[in-house]
Amino acid sequence: MSGRLSYLGEFEQVVLLAVAHLGDAASGPGLRAEIASRAGREVSIGAIYATLDRLVAKGYLRARDEAGREKADARVRRFFALTREGAAALEAARDMQVRMWRGIDLRKAVKARKP
Repeated sequence: MSGRLSYLGEFEQVVLLAVAHLGDAASGPGLRAEIASRAGREVSIGAIYATLDRLVAKGYLRARDEAGREKADARVRRFFALTREGAAALEAARDMQVRMWRGIDLRKAVKARKP
């Protein structure tokens, strides 16, 4: 990936923030629960995994596979961690929003548009 950050969509930001909250325990089901709890959004596991794949491809997340700890559970689980690039992309998105919101009074903006 080049030194230039790519634009983050809203759901990409939500997923990256959920990964940041969960740390090394960030897996698909855990992220789904974290998003439901913090954002109040029920999302499909497929949407989460598609977004995780996209964020890994952008270099914003790192993925690792881990086998189950119990002999009876041989399933491989995939865990995700935020990269420096991912943290920088989140900070850039937050900074852009702060700049865009600065000086906005929505009540005045709505009143100004009345015919």
